[in-house]
Amino acid sequence: MSIGKTGKILLADIGGTNARFSLSEDDEAGPIDYVKVADFPTVREAIADVLARRSAGEQPTRAVLAVAGPVTNNRCVMTNSPWVIDGNELQPALGFDSVHVLNDFEVVAWSLPALLPADLIPLGGQEGLPGEPLLVVGPGTGFGVSCLVERHGARLAVVTEAGHATLPAENEREERVIACLRKRLGHVSIERGALSGSGLQSLYEALAEVDGAQVPHRDAAAITKAALEGSCPVSRATLDMFCAILGSVAGNLAVTFGARGGVYVAGGIAPRFPEFLTASAFRARFEAKGRFQDYLRNIPTRLVTKPDASFLGLKMFADHNPD
Repeated sequence: MSIGKTGKILLADIGGTNARFSLSEDDEAGPIDYVKVADFPTVREAIADVLARRSAGEQPTRAVLAVAGPVTNNRCVMTNSPWVIDGNELQPALGFDSVHVLNDFEVVAWSLPALLPADLIPLGGQEGLPGEPLLVVGPGTGFGVSCLVERHGARLAVVTEAGHATLPAENEREERVIACLRKRLGHVSIERGALSGSGLQSLYEALAEVDGAQVPHRDAAAITKAALEGSCPVSRATLDMFCAILGSVAGNLAVTFGARGGVYVAGGIAPRFPEFLTASAFRARFEAKGRFQDYLRNIPTRLVTKPDASFLGLKMFADHNPD
């Protein structure tokens, strides 16, 4: 949604290690500034530095900040950095009219209507129903889930902690793997048990134990590499199971949210192996919901490949919330 002239806006995507900033004016997005979080003791000083270098003396009126962490009352205490992102403090301190602090996956949800066919790889299904909820799931460092809902011209991105729900099993082999994980972890969540970087490693180690295989220690990147090369059967089985579980979980969330507009896969892991994901059991497991199979069959699934989709989401939020 575009509302015409919006003035200059500071957009930011802030992680635990790096932060990216851009100044957007009307429909023009500026270049992205990359900042190391460790180089600045506070986010306020980082923003002041970016504005001093990029604003050409023209103060932005608003700021919209995406953060990798939970947001409460427009404030986020970063998990993996000393920064505290508090919009209510930054607003007067830096002279903004408003500062919005959003969860990073909330921002990805906001980006979905603006994504173009070139930003996506189809993973099956139909076209999706206009105006119906759009769901995004993302295995990465954790497992993010957010749903964009539109009603009567108003949009809301629902932020969830779905990654901490219990990991489901669809067959006996997965039950054995989850039983093995339960001995190690206690509660086996979607995130810790499978659909994240550490989850992929947990899955690999549990599969090796279930199959009685001796395998070297591998992190998520090494497991993925060995699977794609075909050099390790356990790694290949791990990636197969990862894709299958991702399909089941995405299907569960699609019926939970009624996401008949479409389901999108984002995050840092799946875009590394689009061909493997397309050929996997992902889509079959997505649809495998018994009497609701026809409902799922009509929902499109797509892989998000655009690396800076968060800035689309930040701008979409800013345009839709012109305060």
